[in-house]
Amino acid sequence: MNRSSTFTGLGIAVLAALAFGMSGPFAKPLLEAGWSPAAAVTMRALVGGLVLAPFAAIALKGQWRALWRARSRILAIGLIGVSATQLAYFAAIERIPVGTGILIEFMAPLLLVLFVWARTRRVPKAVVLIGSVFAVFGLVMVVSPGGGDSLDPIGLAFAAVAAVGCAIYFVAAARVDDDLPPVAVASVSLIIGGIAIWLIGLTGVMPLTATFETVQLFDSSVLWWIPALIVAVLATGVAYATSIKASQLLGSRLASFAGLLEVVAATVYAWLLLGEQMTIPQLIGGLLILVGIGFVQSEKAAVEVPPVDTASLERAA
Repeated sequence: MNRSSTFTGLGIAVLAALAFGMSGPFAKPLLEAGWSPAAAVTMRALVGGLVLAPFAAIALKGQWRALWRARSRILAIGLIGVSATQLAYFAAIERIPVGTGILIEFMAPLLLVLFVWARTRRVPKAVVLIGSVFAVFGLVMVVSPGGGDSLDPIGLAFAAVAAVGCAIYFVAAARVDDDLPPVAVASVSLIIGGIAIWLIGLTGVMPLTATFETVQLFDSSVLWWIPALIVAVLATGVAYATSIKASQLLGSRLASFAGLLEVVAATVYAWLLLGEQMTIPQLIGGLLILVGIGFVQSEKAAVEVPPVDTASLERAA
């Protein structure tokens, strides 16, 4: 990983975090108006994937077989990174505080560090361990999780599943052995993930309800499709495309640490757009996350996550 690609990757990762961070503040009015979480996720995934489809077709330049060759990677991102992770997260926050759910899900970078440690039998360098500590403490300060009296064991289990799914997403997104354009990976994965969530919703496991009236945004009434398009196009389509590109440039571990900036971005958006209070500890937490990313990035000879054989996904599909 050369210095130029690292800085480029970090820049793209920041754009991805800024885009991902829009999802909460702009999806909240839809949820408050009567949209179920499954319906909101289905909408954002399908619309985001379809919006990217023309750009994906242009980027593929007629090399449609590349999609089939990368089917295991696309299935991993679509079924695990998009659908399973988000469903597990929503199931978690039905039982535990939102802050706690986010905190556990975004432990994915630490899981990747531990995974590399277990796979390679080599202790991570000190800068990675120090960076992990800074990032985790910063994340705790930003999300300010709820008290222990609300920690339902089933909710914690769902949040842990979401963390594993998030880690798998970064591993799959970082693969560069198929020469497939990131926008194509994002488009097809989102469509697959959206269809999967829609099918699960049809079973009745998670309700699919939506309203198509005005919603409250910025203390005024706006048409429902305005926040819906922002969530689908920017916070989903653009976010996943840039995140996958950043993961390819940075590798799964550094990209996952950079992904923590999404939590900071969401907090800032909620402060600016929804008037939610932003505290001094949250600002300090954001700085600690940046320090943690800096420590992880400073390891020049970082040991990347070994390639994961995803052929089993093909056989299971």
